[in-house]
Amino acid sequence: MSDQFSPEISSRICNHMNEDHANAVLLYAQFFGGVSQATAAQMLAIDAQGMDLTAQTNGESLPVRIQFDHVLADSEDAHHTLIAMVKQARVEAKG
Repeated sequence: MSDQFSPEISSRICNHMNEDHANAVLLYAQFFGGVSQATAAQMLAIDAQGMDLTAQTNGESLPVRIQFDHVLADSEDAHHTLIAMVKQARVEAKG
């Protein structure tokens, strides 16, 4: 894990996403993680290469690793990338 993504930064991003953007985290699991039947998801960790989620589906928790399309430079890059990913998932979901 790069210096830009210390455990504290990863924890801060995950807590924010889980508390304030739970629907976005679910979209990540469904769209980018391929767990289309997921009914809930939580972000467990984020690093420069990707994010680790757990997705709930059919009463089970499944680990999900989602690779980013580029190596993140810092937490600001993470912020912009996560927003772009949610927008992409919403557009694709509408078909």
